This record gives sequence, C-alpha cells and structure tokens, in this order.
Amino acid sequence: MRVVFWLSAGLLVYAQVGYGLLLALLARGRGRATPPPSDVSEPDVSLVVAAYAEEEVIAEKVANALALDYPRERLEIVVAVDGATDATAARARAAGADVVLELPRGGKMRAQDQAVTAARADLLAFSDANAMWEPSALRALVAALREDDVAYACGQVRFVNDAGTNQEGLYWRYEMWLRAHESRLHSVTGGNGAIYAVRRADYVVPARPMGHDLLLPFTLVKRGRRAVYAPQARATERMVPSIEGEWARKRRMMTQAWPIVLHAGLADPRGYPPLYALMIASHRLLRYASPLLHVLALLAGLALSRRRLYAAATAAQFGLLLAALSGDRVRVRPLLIARYYVLTTAALAAGLHDHLRHGTPAVWEPAEGTR
Repeated sequence: MRVVFWLSAGLLVYAQVGYGLLLALLARGRGRATPPPSDVSEPDVSLVVAAYAEEEVIAEKVANALALDYPRERLEIVVAVDGATDATAARARAAGADVVLELPRGGKMRAQDQAVTAARADLLAFSDANAMWEPSALRALVAALREDDVAYACGQVRFVNDAGTNQEGLYWRYEMWLRAHESRLHSVTGGNGAIYAVRRADYVVPARPMGHDLLLPFTLVKRGRRAVYAPQARATERMVPSIEGEWARKRRMMTQAWPIVLHAGLADPRGYPPLYALMIASHRLLRYASPLLHVLALLAGLALSRRRLYAAATAAQFGLLLAALSGDRVRVRPLLIARYYVLTTAALAAGLHDHLRHGTPAVWEPAEGTR
C-alpha cells in the first residue's frame, strides 16, 4: 500500500507540476526560437472553416478572415457546411467566402477532409466558426512553417465570455506555457483546433474521424517532422460560461480523444525521439491517467490512515472534494478552482466510459454559450 500511495501521489504531482519544472530546466539555454512573422514569404493559403449550424457567427468569421493582414489574391476562404439546415451556407456566400461546400452531416473532421480536397493551396490553415483571429495571425502561422522540418503550427487562443467564467483561463495559460517549452525543445504534444496550419503533403486522413489537435502533432513527429507552437498567431473564442458546462465539453472532448490514445498510436512510443516520448508520457498519458491515480492514492491512504502522514494526505483529498462541492454555492476563487479541477479531472474518466460503452460519435453540438 505504501508503494501504491507514493507512486500514485508522486506521479500526480509530477504530471501537474513537476513536468513543467522539468521543461523549464531543460529549456534553459537551449531550444529553438519561434521565427518572427515574415513580410517576404506569402505563399497561397487556403483557410478552412468547418461549420455546423453556425448562421449566427459565420458572416462575422468570414469578415474576420477577409480582414487578415495577408494578400487577398493569395488567400482562399473555404467554408465546409456540415449538413446544416439553417442559413449557414447562404450567409457564408454573402459574406464573401470563396468556396462554400454543402455536405451531408458527417462531423467536423470529415467536413475538413472534403474541404482540403476542394482547396487549391498547398498550405492549409484551419479555424472554428466562433474563433476570431488577430490580423497578423495567419502570417505568424506561415512564418512558423518556413522551416523545412516543420509540418504543423498551432497558435494560441484567449477565452472570453461576458456571461461568466469557468476558470478555464487559469488552466489554459499554464497549458500554453507548457506548449511553448515543448515547442522550443522539439514539438508540441497537442494543438488547438481553433487556429493551426499544416502543409498539404502532411495532412492526415485517419480511417475513423479523429481530432487534429491531438492526432496531428504526434503522428507527424513519428514521420520525422516537427509540430510547433506559434504564440504570435492569436485568436479569441468564447468560453463555456460555467464550470458545469466546461465539464460537459471536456467529457465530449475526451470521448473523441480516447480513441487516439488507445487505437491511433499516441501511447505507442515507437517512432518517438526519446525526449518527445517523455513529453507524451508526462503531458498526455499521465494527465489522462490522473483520475485513476487519485483513486489509487485515496484508497492506499485510507488503508494506511492509522499513520498521521497518510491520514493527512487522505484528509487533503477529501478536503479537495468538499471544496469542489462548496464551489457550487460559495463563489469564491479558491473553491471555484477546486471545483474546476475536480470536474475536469472526472471528465477524463467519464469520456473513457462513454467511449468504451457507446463508441465515439463523429458529430456533436456546439457547447452552449460559446456562440
């Protein structure tokens, strides 16, 4: 029981805090700087927006794309409408999209696949309908792809919503810090579906629909390429306004992510450079295993609770749960952060349960409050 306790507790602390400290130590005095946006290289780019029932925001998104600081003659805007029965397609055309595909409902990934087939450029950028890019964002992505060994570049998203906060911003700032260090050392272990770009030759069409933000980086690394973070490529997106809504969103996301872990090769270290294998194990596998590690630490702590140290550790875990429950009634920051941590950690396990019991649906509805 002592071995189980210290191993599970140690891995939890390492996954949440120790990994970041290790990255900071490894990155001192080494790593690769992100290339600045270039005013010279302006290759043709096709910007793909997969949209389902986005009539409320699609015109604003197309206008946002047209306002990018990039030559209009070198930018193609492709809107792939995924089976929507509303006015998404008509409003995208009226707003000035170059290509609008009206497709049967098949999910975001399959809509993107068909948009890539229809697109004309060899450099492909992708965004969500509710993600608004800063004018220089596309140039920053293009600059990151100037290096021959770079196949994929993702930007950063700032989450905003006047309707409330789900504490996602705190987590996301730490996540972006980790991503920046991973990119400097080798490659990111995950991307962002709201703002990224990939060379056409490196675009991946998996046998089953899988999210690019998790699938593309490790797949391309196994092909001898790099996946980098371009922090100057910035966008904003509306967050889910409540922690409970974020729990549901992350549960759905993990239903999509677990097939990549279990079936697509993310957990298979073959093909990874040693440092990147450590990153995947630390940032992805241990993070996804955190619900199990918490349960093991709790059970072992209960079994050893006659000793003061283990009793204190067990009390701390119950205290975390109590704080999370209290966060539903007492809206103070520490309790809200505890509630966010507990619910989003539980969402990892709930997503695995949903995948194993029901499979992974290719389609989903936009999260409430994000449009």
